[in-house]
Amino acid sequence: MADLVDTAAGAGSFKTLMSTVEAAGLVDFLRNAGPMTVLAPTDDAFAQLPKGTLDSLLQDIPKLKRILMYHMVSGDVRSDNLAELDEAPTEEGSIVAIEANGEVKFNDAKVLQADILADNGVIHVIDRVLMPAMLEGKS
Repeated sequence: MADLVDTAAGAGSFKTLMSTVEAAGLVDFLRNAGPMTVLAPTDDAFAQLPKGTLDSLLQDIPKLKRILMYHMVSGDVRSDNLAELDEAPTEEGSIVAIEANGEVKFNDAKVLQADILADNGVIHVIDRVLMPAMLEGKS
């Protein structure tokens, strides 16, 4: 099995996520960390961001890194564990809400595909980019 970075890169639908992870200097963190649960926005999810947001984030690496770390939860949290949780602490330092009745959501992002396994964790594919509460609404 591949690590989280190679698994996400090989999936083909995370080109934007992988380029932002690289820009933020988090590739080694995702290769070495573990186990780690990654809430991975698709390329379509990044495309839903307001115009100019991604370019702005690429110019503000500390902010980009915070947002990306908000998509990472320590531990191997699989779909069968999610039903037991209401929230989880992120690597960014704040909490992400979990809703698991029928469909699974992290905050307002729906899980499109769960439990993509990697050597050092698991990936859950989500349909939008999550923003930590104190960055929400700010560009």
